[in-house]
Amino acid sequence: MTTLTSLARAQAVATGMAQPVCTVRHVHVSDRPLVLIPLALAGEANAPLAAMVGDDPLAGRLLVVSQPRNRDRRFAFAAEFADIVVSYIEGYYSSVQTVPGGRGQEDRTRFADAPQVLVPNPACIGFVRLLGRSTRFRRPSGEYAVDPAVPVLGRWLSFLAERAEHPGSCLLLAATDAVALHWASGQSPVEDLNLAALMGWVSPPAGMTGAEAAAAGEDPVTWPPAGPATDPTFDNEVLARLIAACDLPDDDARARNRAESALQAALAAQVAPTWRLMWQAIGLLRGMPPGSRVAARWDADKDAFTSYAGYLRDDGPPQPRRDSAVAAARRLNWLERAQASYAAQRAFDDSLVMAEYRLSGEAFAGTVTAAEPDRLDSSGKRRKLRPLITVVTEDSPRIDQGATLVSPSRPSQQARVISVSAAPVQPVPAARRPLAVVLELAGGMGRALTPESGSVPEPGEWLCYTTLTDSYQPQGSFPDRAETPWTHGGPPPDYVPADEDASEAWS
Repeated sequence: MTTLTSLARAQAVATGMAQPVCTVRHVHVSDRPLVLIPLALAGEANAPLAAMVGDDPLAGRLLVVSQPRNRDRRFAFAAEFADIVVSYIEGYYSSVQTVPGGRGQEDRTRFADAPQVLVPNPACIGFVRLLGRSTRFRRPSGEYAVDPAVPVLGRWLSFLAERAEHPGSCLLLAATDAVALHWASGQSPVEDLNLAALMGWVSPPAGMTGAEAAAAGEDPVTWPPAGPATDPTFDNEVLARLIAACDLPDDDARARNRAESALQAALAAQVAPTWRLMWQAIGLLRGMPPGSRVAARWDADKDAFTSYAGYLRDDGPPQPRRDSAVAAARRLNWLERAQASYAAQRAFDDSLVMAEYRLSGEAFAGTVTAAEPDRLDSSGKRRKLRPLITVVTEDSPRIDQGATLVSPSRPSQQARVISVSAAPVQPVPAARRPLAVVLELAGGMGRALTPESGSVPEPGEWLCYTTLTDSYQPQGSFPDRAETPWTHGGPPPDYVPADEDASEAWS
């Protein structure tokens, strides 16, 4: 928890309402997201119990497994679930767009939009991951054959779960994560995982404070858990009895049908409040203006979606159960670079996010007090345009001489720190005296030895500089799969899907 977020949480307690910690929205919100609220049977490893799913707030569809311990009923549920989810995903195949190629590259095409699946909390993302793992290896023929859509569903769920690990991706998004990213409640981050309590702080009903609404949101009778776990009291007093009644013999079909109808009604009552909260959260997020770099991150999601759709079209095998050592290292390096880029993008888009880095000393903001726009560096073989500017700041940057900085307002221009000293401002106590930071600029000023108009900051201009960067970072150096060192198991065999891959504790 950062300093400003802690302050915002204290203010939320004092005012009785969650406080915004962002000025813009940092997540993409689709025009037609697919909302998914899964429920799992307690005491079983990811055994699906029910799911409310749909892309229309007035037309959610409830799927129920009358006996989650029965394999046939679970995969009948998976087939019905696949019909909805895969149809929704493949609906984005119909429209493509042309993306101009870069220097020396040809134009390419990708899907014009991508699916977005929203779930209540991170635990539901875990449910999606495990459901994908337990279905992507299934076969539509042979022993224990399943509907042909089931393994396709599993591959898409696995893709969405893997993409959810990518910082800034919004193909699979938890509502609690998205809301807590933009508002600070008066409770702990663990308590923010309760969607009803979090929304109580952000948008309390009339006549209630955020604390009162959050306390009401923790009542499992009024606001049942948002999944995948269910309320233990409901499990013991209602669910166990109804599931047992659904196992009546075939000669008592009428009683079994009544029990299944009662089970469906009970589960509908459990997910209906969360369904309303999900669409309320979507409305809140849509009400915020998007950050300038959100669209570029969504384009990256569209590229990933297009790539995986092509992989499936080419009959690529399902994702392996485990990555090889080299693949895991490459993925970790990729995620680390993506996290650094995402942090920089959020700070560049949002002054409140940047304020966190100003407090930590990784950024500073101030006024330009002097500038030498025509300064040339003649130390090398060729003269180079290297203007100097002096920025006076009241921040406390922890930046070494020679460090390279960048300004969000001039991302293509680099600034090297020449010196940091106390500004000649009197009379001011030494402990509070502003700092004068002298910077040497490079890039973003044209190719001539005279800078283009407006490319060099002028005295009186307010600027922010930071060590954060969103520039391209080359990936780490890793050996080929065939050269995996013995310390990491040696070269792994080529992956070939096998029947044993489908053997899971919950399947």
